Amino acid sequence: MDKKALNNIACGLFVLTARDGAKQNGCIINTVMQVTSAPLKISITVNKSNFTADIIKKTGLFNVSCIDESAEFPLFKRFGFASGRDTDKFSDYGDYKTAANGIHYICKNVNAFISAKVLDVVDVGSHYMFIAEVTDAEVLSDAASATYSYYHQNIKPKPQKPEDEGKKTRWVCKICGYIYEGDALPDDFVCPICKHPASDFEKM
Repeated sequence: MDKKALNNIACGLFVLTARDGAKQNGCIINTVMQVTSAPLKISITVNKSNFTADIIKKTGLFNVSCIDESAEFPLFKRFGFASGRDTDKFSDYGDYKTAANGIHYICKNVNAFISAKVLDVVDVGSHYMFIAEVTDAEVLSDAASATYSYYHQNIKPKPQKPEDEGKKTRWVCKICGYIYEGDALPDDFVCPICKHPASDFEKM
């Protein structure tokens, strides 16, 4: 089976935000879809290791900010390359507003935001799927949405070849650019940055 075939499924990119008390957090996801129109429902899937998933399971509320093509790499680095368990992702970041549900949403480099209340949680393996009722939504701009493909072609920096290439075997994550050093990449290896599996690494 060629798992790369799944890369041809078109999908967008989103900043998923949630709040637990005074703690506001967010992460990058690429799985948001409308489920029904009456009542208006959406579904999202979030890696179980993400702190945001823990908060949503606890509170049942979240916002989705739809990233557009004006976005630059620092947005993805801020919300996708660190854990909210030990990082305040909104520290020194001013490009957000707070929705009626008390959760921040991104207001720059996004074209819309959606607030939702969880109705059901499904354990689908590596991720949780949250099915939720839309409680608020607003169009913020008419900019085109950034797709996963657009991110790889136009936003994500290309990996740099190290000066001492050849001295050690290196494996690079095709998703975020993280480099693993070792003669062999373990089959069960998970990228510590973006949480993608060994199948998303390639030898440099």
